[in-house]
Amino acid sequence: MGLIKIQSFSFLFTILILSSSSLPHRHRHNRRHHRRNSQLIPSIFHPPFIPSNVNGEWVLLHESIGVSAMHMQLLYNNKVIIFDRTDFGASNLSLPQGKCRFDDEVLDVDCSAHSVLYDILSNTYRPLMVQTDVWCSSGALNSDGTLIQTGGYHAGDRKIRLFSPCDGDVDCDWTELPQNLTVQRWYASDHILPDGRVIIVGGRKAFSYEFFPKTMDDNGGVFHLPFLVETTDPMEENNLYPFLYILPDGNLYIFSNQRSIVLDYVNHNVLREFPMIPGEKRNYPATGSSVMLPLRLRQGQEPVVEVMICGGAWGGAYVKALEGEFWRGSSSCGRMRLTDPDPKWVMEEMPSGRVMPDMLLLPTGDVLILNGAANGAAGWENAIDPVLNPVLYRPDEPDPRRRFNVLTPTTIARMYHSSAILLPDGRILVGGSNPHSTYNFTGVKYPTELSLEAFSPPYLATQYAHLRPLNQAVDVGQVLSYGQQFSITFTLPFPQPDAEFMVSMIPPSFTTHSFGMNQRLLFLEIVGVERLFMFGYRVIVFAPPTRNIAPPGYYMVFVVHQGVPGHSVWVKIQ
Repeated sequence: MGLIKIQSFSFLFTILILSSSSLPHRHRHNRRHHRRNSQLIPSIFHPPFIPSNVNGEWVLLHESIGVSAMHMQLLYNNKVIIFDRTDFGASNLSLPQGKCRFDDEVLDVDCSAHSVLYDILSNTYRPLMVQTDVWCSSGALNSDGTLIQTGGYHAGDRKIRLFSPCDGDVDCDWTELPQNLTVQRWYASDHILPDGRVIIVGGRKAFSYEFFPKTMDDNGGVFHLPFLVETTDPMEENNLYPFLYILPDGNLYIFSNQRSIVLDYVNHNVLREFPMIPGEKRNYPATGSSVMLPLRLRQGQEPVVEVMICGGAWGGAYVKALEGEFWRGSSSCGRMRLTDPDPKWVMEEMPSGRVMPDMLLLPTGDVLILNGAANGAAGWENAIDPVLNPVLYRPDEPDPRRRFNVLTPTTIARMYHSSAILLPDGRILVGGSNPHSTYNFTGVKYPTELSLEAFSPPYLATQYAHLRPLNQAVDVGQVLSYGQQFSITFTLPFPQPDAEFMVSMIPPSFTTHSFGMNQRLLFLEIVGVERLFMFGYRVIVFAPPTRNIAPPGYYMVFVVHQGVPGHSVWVKIQ
C-alpha cells in the first residue's frame, strides 16, 4: 500500500518535473541515494525548534466513560483498553443485557462494566466484562498484539487475562485463563522479553519474578529476588511497581525505591548494582515515574542507554499523609547512563514538586511529564494540590536551565489512579483519578474522575501544520525483519528547501500508577532520503538489529520533520 500512495501522485510528478529540476542538486530524486551514508538530505538529529510560547492544547473527549481510567493499553487496531477495579460496587456504565457478575465481594449481582474499549478514530467506547478484580494489576502486549494482563486483588490476584484485538469488536472481550500465576501479583510490573514471553516482577509481599508462558526450565515457576526484600521500607514499602527496562544485551534493568540492578533472568543472577539515586524515594507509594531515554541506533555500534527518573516523595511521606500531614513532593529528576564505565546519577530540578507523575516519550524524543500532586503520597486520600501543568523536558538541550518547559494546564485534577498514554496521532490520552475507596463524586475535594481528555503537545499546533508529514506509508507492508532496510514514503504540505527528518519507533505501553510498562523509543538509522517530487519524499532506514533492542511485536513508526511528527503507521517486527 505504501507504493500505491506514491504512485497516486505520479501525474503530479509529471506536471512538476520541470519545476523540480530547478531545485538544488541535493533534493533531486537520484537512485544513488539508496546507498548508505547518503547525504541527499541531512539525517542528523536536531532538537525540535518549537518555541516555548507554544504550550499545547487540552480537549475534553468525554465527561464520563462510565469507569475511571486506572489502567490503559493502546492496541494496534487503534483501540484503547481502559479498566479500573471490580470491588467497589457498581460503575456508571451498564454491561450489555444479560451480562452480569455474581457473588462479588461487594455486590451479589453486578451488571455494570469495569472496563471499556475506546475507539480513537470515532471517539466512542463500549463496555467490556472482566471476571475478577483487576485492581492495581499489570500488563504487556505479546508479540501478536494480545494484551497479557496479570494479577490484581483478592480473587484476581493470581489471574492471567487476555484481550486480543479483533476487527468487528463486538465479539472482543476479556478472557481469563484456567492457569494461574504462581504467587499473588498486586502492584507488580510486567515487561515483554526478547523471546516473546512476559516477565512479571514483584508486587506486594511478592519478592520474586515469574514468566508467562512458563517453560520447562522455570523450576516451579517462581524465582526469589532478594533485591525486592532489601528495597522494602518498613510500614511504607516504597518498592512497588518497580521500573523495568530490557537492555540491548538482553538483560533486565530493575529500579526499586532508590536502588537499581541488572538481572540476568535466564541464569537468575544479579550482574550489577548501580549507585543509589540521591534524595527521595521513587516507587509506590512514594510514587515517581521513569523512562528509558531514546536509543539512537547505528549499524555496528551499541546504543547509549540512559534512564531518567522524576518525582516521588521522602521516606515517611506515606505515613504522614495517613495522619493528614502532606509533605512536599519531589522536584528532582535523575539521569544515569548505564553504559558509562562508571555510571552516576546527574540530578536536575523540575519547575515544581510532583508525586504520582506520568512520564511519556514523545515521537520527537522529548519527555512529557504530567498528572500528579504537589504534596503527599499515593493512596486513598493521601495527596493534595494537583499539579495541572504538564512539563516538556528536552533531554538534548545543552543548557540545563532550558530543558524544562511548563505547558498549558488542564482544569481536571489527575491524582491517584490516573493514567496517560501516547496515541498514534501524537496526542496524549489522559483519564482517571480516584483517590477514594469507592466512586465518590460529591462532598470531597477531589471527586472520582470518569472523564477522558486529549492533550495535544506543542508540535501539533496549527502554525506547524505546514511542516507535518502526511500520507505516511511503509513500502514493505506491516511486517519487518530485524536489521531489514525499508523505506517510508510521505508528503509535506509545502516544499521544504531545508527538510530534516528523524524516524522514531515506539511500542504501545501499558500505563498504570505512574509507570508506562514496556515504554521505549528507538531512533532508526537513516540510510538516505529521496525527494520524489515537489511534495513527496522517501526516507530509507534500517529496522532495529536485534530482539534485545526491539522486543517482537507492534510498534508505531513516526516520521518527524523539523520537530513535527506525522501520524504514525503500525508495523510488526518479528
